Parts: sequence; structure tokens; C-alpha cells
Amino acid sequence: MIKKLAAVLPDLTPWRSSRDFRLLWVQGLVTYLGSVMALIALPLQIKELTGSPLAVGAMGAVELVPLVVFGLYGGALADAVDRRKVIVLTEAGLGLLAVVLLLNALLPHPMLWPLYLVAAGVAALAGLQRPALDSLLARIVPHEQLAAAAALNALRWQAGAIGGPALAGLVVAYAGNVPAYATTVVCFFASVLMCRRLSPVPPVEHAAKPSLRGIAEGAGYAWSRPVLLGTYAVDLAAMLFAFPNTIFPFLADELDADWALGLMYSAGAVGSLLLSLTSGWVSRTQRHGLLVVFGAAGWGLAMAAAGWTSNVWLVLVFLGLAGAGDMLSGLGRSTIWNQTIPDRLRGRLAGIEVLSYSVGPQLGQVRAGAMAGWTGARPAIWSGGLACVAAVGLLAAALPRLISYDARTDEDARRRAEESAGTAPDREDVGADR
Repeated sequence: MIKKLAAVLPDLTPWRSSRDFRLLWVQGLVTYLGSVMALIALPLQIKELTGSPLAVGAMGAVELVPLVVFGLYGGALADAVDRRKVIVLTEAGLGLLAVVLLLNALLPHPMLWPLYLVAAGVAALAGLQRPALDSLLARIVPHEQLAAAAALNALRWQAGAIGGPALAGLVVAYAGNVPAYATTVVCFFASVLMCRRLSPVPPVEHAAKPSLRGIAEGAGYAWSRPVLLGTYAVDLAAMLFAFPNTIFPFLADELDADWALGLMYSAGAVGSLLLSLTSGWVSRTQRHGLLVVFGAAGWGLAMAAAGWTSNVWLVLVFLGLAGAGDMLSGLGRSTIWNQTIPDRLRGRLAGIEVLSYSVGPQLGQVRAGAMAGWTGARPAIWSGGLACVAAVGLLAAALPRLISYDARTDEDARRRAEESAGTAPDREDVGADR
């Protein structure tokens, strides 16, 4: 019985073997607990100032261009400089933007435009930081532990995502925006101190300076790999059509359940956590493309059900199921990325990854906000969920290499494993390899 239980529990090997992984894990939890306060307080504050779903959804439009531009540049930067420095400096910048939110909230009459300005600034800094952060995992964790490390990172995210939104909803509802933003400031300050303790992560030898040519090289590599292309496209479609978080305040109003707002934000994380707590099987799975497709389709189907029902408790259950589907897809994507991408391109490809899982939610906010203003929150959610299922099905049919991906036979995955073991031939990957 104990052996069967151990087989499904998370694999803790990366935690035991890597100091930097442990440090990043704790730092990420602290950062998330702080940032989720602002992530909930910010749209709610815009709602209070304007009363408009479109004004709330417009945050996605404001964030889109900085995220695209700085995400691509951040990928090239991560390949050219010490990734630790990028993480420390951007984390400090995010902390300063949290200070701006706090100061604005302390005004007798808080202004609207600083909220959009901070949203754009956060998108720019996140675009710079995420490639360096995401491309770090393969440098601090052995190749054979990447799937287990992805599951542990997911577990960390859920730990913050469950308690954070629920706590933030209560703080904002009963104490206001000021305590929420103050918590964000404190957490980012602590995070910067932890990031400074990471080991240096210098670029590979003869790394190219950030340039448009370098960005184009990374994009060309991704375009030549149907499996990678499929992971980006599926995630983009899922978030574009079925990411309704920005209109949860309006959904709570329609269901006459303001008390449930924080629970709506954290329900998805509960589902994700339940999946992660039984994720021991992930490290033994080889067909990660199937996880990407089935997880994204499950996310959309559960979102459609959440929008269709008018019972708030069923809404929370379906949001939890959606979170489990999203986590399943995310584990597949993360593992494929880390298993197949060469280190010299890892930062630039991480920049493209940022676009795939960040641009989608930004556009999804705009879509959800605009449609909710026209049809109401519930139709905007269920119609988006159905559109997500259809889009994922079409993409799976158009990119069969994603479905058939097997880490044991895929050429890029085998080459990365050989490099990790020190048995690969000394040559670079080029598009002509396929």
C-alpha cells in the first residue's frame, strides 16, 4: 500500500539534489503570494472606479504590446547574459511598480491611469524576466529530473494560488486595496533578497548579443519543430477563448455571490493541486503531447460547464476541473520544452513560450470583457469554453506530430538526453537536422 501511494506522490528528487531549485521554489511561492494580491485588487479597483467590464478587460490590451516586445527581447537577453542578474533586476522593478500601486491607493481619490500604466510596466518586466526564469530549470536540474521538477513547480504555484486568491479576496473586500498592495511590496522585497543568493548562470560560450537576427533564429527553430509549434498554438488557443478570470467580479454579481469572488480565483488552483499531488506518474510518462492536447480540451470543456450553470457551488467545482486540465496541459508543455530545446537557444525559445502562455490570457481578457459587456458574464464564459474545445481539436488534427510525441524516440529529446549524459556528438542543432 505504501509503495502504491509513493508511486503517485510527487517525486522530490529535484528538491533534494539542487540548492538553487529549492531556493527558486521558495522564492516563487513568496512572489506569487504577493503578486496575487495585486492581480485581484487591480481589476477590482478598475471595476470600482469605472463599473465597466470593457474597462477591466482593457487591461489585456494595455499589457499586450509590452509583453510581446519585451518577451521576445527577454528571450534573446537570457541567452546572452547572466540569467540571475536579469531575474534580480526585473524582480526589483516589479517591486517598485507595486509601490506605485500602493501610493495611488493611498490617495483620497485614486486615479485610473496609473493602474493601466502599472499593468503595462508589469507586462514589460514579466516579458523580460520569464525567459530567464523559465530557461533556468534545465541548467540547475538534471535532464532525467525535469518532469519531476515541473510537477514540483506546479505544486508550488498551486500552494500560492489556492490560499493567495482566497486571502486576497477577503483582504480587498474587508480591508481595502492598501493592505493588498502593501503585502505585494513586502513580498517582492523578500523575493529580491532570495534571488540574489542564486548561483550565477552565465551564458554559453560565444553567446550572441541580443539582436533581431538572434530572435529570428529562435523563431525559425520553433517553426521547424512541429511539436514545439503545437504546444504554443494549443496553449494560445486555450487562453484566448477560455480565460475569463478578468470578469469573475461580474460573474459573482450575476450569481449574487460576492462572497465567492476569492474562491472563484482560487478554485482552478485547487484542481491543479489535486492533480499535482498525484503527479508521481508524470515522471514515468513519455507521451507528453497527449497531456498537452487532452488537458487543454478538458480546460475548455470545464469552463463551458462553469459558464452554463447558475449554481455557484457547481461553478466552483467546474472551475476546479478546469484548473486540473490546465495543469495537465502545462506539465506536458513544460516537459517537452525542457526535453527538446538546446541550451544555446533556450532563452530565445523561452521568450516565445512567454508569448504562448501570456499573450493568450491578455487577449482572452479583452475577448471576455468585451463579450461580457454585450451578453453578460455567463454567456461569455460558456461560449469561450466551447470555442476552446473546437480550436484544440482542429490544432491536434493539423499537427499530428504533437499527438505522437514520445520522449524515447523523438530526435531532439534523445539528443538533449545524450548531452545531459555527456555522450552527444559535439555539434549544434540546425533546422536542417529535420
